[in-house]
Amino acid sequence: MTSQRPIPTLQDVASRAGVSTATVSRAINFPDQVAEVTRDKVNVAIAELGYSPNFGARAMAARRTNTIGAIIPTMENAIFARGLQAFQEELRRNGFTMLVASTAYQPATEEEQIRSLVARGADALLLIGYHRDPAIYEFLDAQDVPVLLTWAFDPQATRPSVGFNNSAAMQAMAEKVIGMGHRRLALISAETAQNDRASARCDGIRQAMTAAGLDSDTLCFVETKYGINEGAAAFDQLMAHEPRPTAVFCGNDVLAVGALRRARERGIAVPGDVSIIGFDDIELAQVVYPALTTVHVPHREMGRKAGEVLVNHLRDGIALTPIELQTRLVFRDTLGPL
Repeated sequence: MTSQRPIPTLQDVASRAGVSTATVSRAINFPDQVAEVTRDKVNVAIAELGYSPNFGARAMAARRTNTIGAIIPTMENAIFARGLQAFQEELRRNGFTMLVASTAYQPATEEEQIRSLVARGADALLLIGYHRDPAIYEFLDAQDVPVLLTWAFDPQATRPSVGFNNSAAMQAMAEKVIGMGHRRLALISAETAQNDRASARCDGIRQAMTAAGLDSDTLCFVETKYGINEGAAAFDQLMAHEPRPTAVFCGNDVLAVGALRRARERGIAVPGDVSIIGFDDIELAQVVYPALTTVHVPHREMGRKAGEVLVNHLRDGIALTPIELQTRLVFRDTLGPL
């Protein structure tokens, strides 16, 4: 009978690398704090010995798991991909691990995921937008789990966020569209009742209309789930209105691509007959034909800064600091003058 090989320990790694156990621990948890030469020695020793850190024991001793949960509305399209990738890269660079969950835009599912990640020892959470049952925030406060919000920024909000002003971003685009002569405006949006980002973008269009002397109640409005097919179906609904809208705003680029596809299928010229405007500026916006006019969201900067804020809070005790990021208007080929 073959004897079982002893499980390598932190001390074994330190001896093999010729460093202290404290240095090994820093190299594993906070690699940016260790010189590259030393870090390489530790990594070689870990590989040679087949060492695996005992995160469970360490978490019990330190009351820290070095994991941060991120809960996003969907994984079915690229809206959140770039920001989440940058968030994970920043965490990994600082020795933290990301746990991710999605909610399918269902508040009950989000609450379930929040409670699950807290139960699994997440040190902090990254959540999308502000709107949720106050009882969830009360639960997180009681559990002493820090929360940082993103994809939104409200200077009046009490919860810290790293994000952008959805209302101001869409208002700026609507002002440009109105300035090009468009008066019959429409919007394809996610459901606004449980989504503060969607409702803020709608408010931005209405504010631009009011400022231009237009009746904001004339905004043609269709709520739908996010998806290319859903965008196409919503576009059909808008085109059934008489008179037809001349500019269709979309709550994100995925919906806009669906609307653009349906316009092409129906022989409706874009932007000759109707202009179509997206929001997010994901890669899809650049490769569709005609290329999509949209609002650029600084996804990677947002993810990186959110990771930086949470790491600084957990590691150094620095307060969670709200950061407002700027969007910009990207004019391509789907918007034209009336």
